[in-house]
Amino acid sequence: MAQDRPVTLAAITGAHGVTGEVRLKLFGEGVAALRRYRAFNDSSLSLEKLKDDGKGGAIARFAEVADRNAAEALRGTALTVPRSALPPLGEGEYYHADLIGLPAISTTGEPLGTVVAVENFGAGDVLEIERESGRRFMVPMTTGAVPEWNEERVVVDAAFVEA
Repeated sequence: MAQDRPVTLAAITGAHGVTGEVRLKLFGEGVAALRRYRAFNDSSLSLEKLKDDGKGGAIARFAEVADRNAAEALRGTALTVPRSALPPLGEGEYYHADLIGLPAISTTGEPLGTVVAVENFGAGDVLEIERESGRRFMVPMTTGAVPEWNEERVVVDAAFVEA
């Protein structure tokens, strides 16, 4: 597993106020999960302050951002940490970043393609798998549909495979 590849936890969506604070869109488990980290983007951004914005995002202050212009210049910047910095997983847990890019095979051994995305539309995670042809299909990330996965591959029950 690529322990040092960057994993995106949030993105800067713009400036907040005039003193250099930024608005964040969160991709993880909220402000509490983001609070574990003090430095982002290979330590180029040092977190000084973080608060929940009450709308599913956050407001942050970074030591390196002195004013609104500097904050606006960071719009669209992804905040990353090395994969090795993430907390260890429990049995049956996974990070989306670990699944993306893995080859997918069916329970009958047929190569299916590559996991290109992990989505969640409210009822649980769904893997998006792209075939060599470029066609994509989705599979729920449940033990019935995906009975096995590891750092090398994802196994999809043949009943869930779309042609």
